[in-house]
Amino acid sequence: MRKYIAGLLKEAGAEEGDVIEISRDGETYRGILMPHHAFSGDDVVVIKLENGYNAGISVDENCSIRLVEKRRRRAGKAAGKVFGGGKPSVSLLGTGGTIASYVDYETGAVHPAGTSEELALAVPEIFDICNVGARVISQKLSEDISPSDWVKIAEETAKELNKGSDGVIVAHGTDTMGYTSAALSFMLKNLTGAVVLTGSQRSSDRPSSDAFENLIAAARVATSDLGEVAVVMHGTTSRGYCLVHRGTKVRKMHSSRRDAFRSIDARPLGFVDDDVHLFPGYRKKSGGGTEADTELNTNVSLVYFYPGMGADEFERIAGGKDGAVIAGT
Repeated sequence: MRKYIAGLLKEAGAEEGDVIEISRDGETYRGILMPHHAFSGDDVVVIKLENGYNAGISVDENCSIRLVEKRRRRAGKAAGKVFGGGKPSVSLLGTGGTIASYVDYETGAVHPAGTSEELALAVPEIFDICNVGARVISQKLSEDISPSDWVKIAEETAKELNKGSDGVIVAHGTDTMGYTSAALSFMLKNLTGAVVLTGSQRSSDRPSSDAFENLIAAARVATSDLGEVAVVMHGTTSRGYCLVHRGTKVRKMHSSRRDAFRSIDARPLGFVDDDVHLFPGYRKKSGGGTEADTELNTNVSLVYFYPGMGADEFERIAGGKDGAVIAGT
């Protein structure tokens, strides 16, 4: 069957990355032709639908495949070569994490994308909202992010805003996104545009991935009049809307749920559906220039109290430090 499908694709002139239509049983399915997944059946063609979801279509002798659009045309647009139309400009800074990952269809493993452009290529609809300048500033999983990375992200963010970007999106792993958003909130001053951290709970190869909607929502917020650091992630367990969380108030509360992020002891700054809805009380963007105040003292410990904790244990953790934050009951 794989040879039969390969023959249909060759006859249609379709290759991986092209937009195709598959017709079967009176239904038509349109999407980007993806590499065949090693775990899929030999009779299945995998396509990425317009809503960002992957779908496996079972193909037999009664099916037909038609080429709709070649890959190079989409790549030209998604790489940011088509600018203009009075759209705002947004900088996309890649740091790694699940949102910046792709699947190796030979092994089934998920790897970090090599460039942020690869991330943008998967979501060309972002260019209907804004012009995007994308680049990688680091390639780390979020558990490997350190204070030195916060400094770099802050400096690069300020540089992009001061060069004229209307907003900045930071693609970041979800596990420590709350730490980074808090650090950036204190480091970045006089923001001339929104700084939006976003990620995905589920990688782009999975049909349930939230990467597509999170990125689109982040782009909408990055082009708003928000002038502070925010985290934009799903607000529901299914498709629907994303929430805008203040960078100093957000925490990840679940390992895999789409709506894992919550504003702690505060309501979100707003939500995003087809538009951005910000609640009263948010800080608006400023004029002038953005400053990155990156002087940090990292000789500080975080101590979690637990029942039975002894003074000697506290001293072992906090001894020799310039300060300690105690998470108590």
